Amino acid sequence: MKISIVGGGYVGLVTGTCFAQLGHDVIIIEINAEKVRAINNGKPPIYEIGLETLLNQHAGKNLHASTGFDTIASADIVFICVGTPPKPDGSADLSYLESASSSIGTALKNNSSYCCVVVKSTVPPGTTEKIVRPCVLKTSGKTENEIGFAMNPEFLREGRAVEDFMHPDRIIIGSNDSRAGKQVALVYQGISAPVIDTGLSAAEMIKYTSNAFLATKISFSNEIGNICKHLGIDVYEVMKGVGYDPRIGSLFLNAGAGFGGSCFPKDVSALISLAKKAGENPVLLQSVLSVNEQQPHRMVALLEEKIGSISGKRIAVLGLAFKDNTDDIRDSCAIPVIRELLQNGAQISAYDPMAISNMQQIFPEIEYCPCAADALAGADGCLVMTEWPEFSRLDKEFDLMAHRIIIEGRRILACKGTDGICW
Repeated sequence: MKISIVGGGYVGLVTGTCFAQLGHDVIIIEINAEKVRAINNGKPPIYEIGLETLLNQHAGKNLHASTGFDTIASADIVFICVGTPPKPDGSADLSYLESASSSIGTALKNNSSYCCVVVKSTVPPGTTEKIVRPCVLKTSGKTENEIGFAMNPEFLREGRAVEDFMHPDRIIIGSNDSRAGKQVALVYQGISAPVIDTGLSAAEMIKYTSNAFLATKISFSNEIGNICKHLGIDVYEVMKGVGYDPRIGSLFLNAGAGFGGSCFPKDVSALISLAKKAGENPVLLQSVLSVNEQQPHRMVALLEEKIGSISGKRIAVLGLAFKDNTDDIRDSCAIPVIRELLQNGAQISAYDPMAISNMQQIFPEIEYCPCAADALAGADGCLVMTEWPEFSRLDKEFDLMAHRIIIEGRRILACKGTDGICW
């Protein structure tokens, strides 16, 4: 099939590259000309395991990137993969989606065959039906006999996105007419996974609900961890026992510094905003965010318990990305930690295998080191913020510190003499 992907960001690039791997002809439409050049040269502008290999195989063959919408006129299916960032009140900003819908409709004026427009961006329930559909139909001048609409949420974990796309646990296809739903299902031929057909709004709500529930498990585990810390109990032993209950499951029960990234904070905030507009008081969801926002500050408080005033002290921060195997720092727990350390007069030396250049844009004033050992040299304390596998092998490097005080926000270290935020 001929597929157009609107948005060459994280979701759009991974989706487009994986569809090319399945044998489709893919055009990624991205307004950033620099990203377009990189994609066409087989160089992904983001770090994601396995992505560069696949992009090299297909770029210039059955995958191309462009800044123009002209190619949509010949597309069988168009996926919208633009950002829906949070507004100040926490609700989803749909301006990029509205702009994309208008441009898609204009381009489809010249499409002589049936085309399905699919929203893959995370959007509030009702968005596809009430915003995307009327906008595309109005600007295209066509009817629903000529253009179909569907919602196909993504469930890609950063650092494991290619694997998740090619081996998903389910494929959700929301549509209000069977022809559109069947068109979306066709693109996934070759992938073995349960296909769940729903209405448009249900598909949109499934994405929000999934992320909100996972975020809830994390905040719940962190709150239990905070209690266990005071009681001298190893929360990881507790959660291991809890996770064997099939009604609960073992995933997302690792207590630590909290969740970050481009999805959980944004989606929980959007769901809270949606609930309030509907007249509900989402107490549980608000608590999920509250626990998460407080968690990183516990790292600094624990550090101060160990070394006293941190003013003028050299503090090593290991890990800047919000999780391992990615260079993404969006809502990383390292950001509020670094900000608080700076406010209290600390001197910071930081290291991350992938995310240094991104964090430099936020904190250009701190020292960035080429390896963990350099960051640790002469440090009065160390905060481990990201579960990079290479950190698990650190031991003698901590002897380079002026004072071997190590606090983990993620349980990753194998050496002795560390203290955890929740254990």
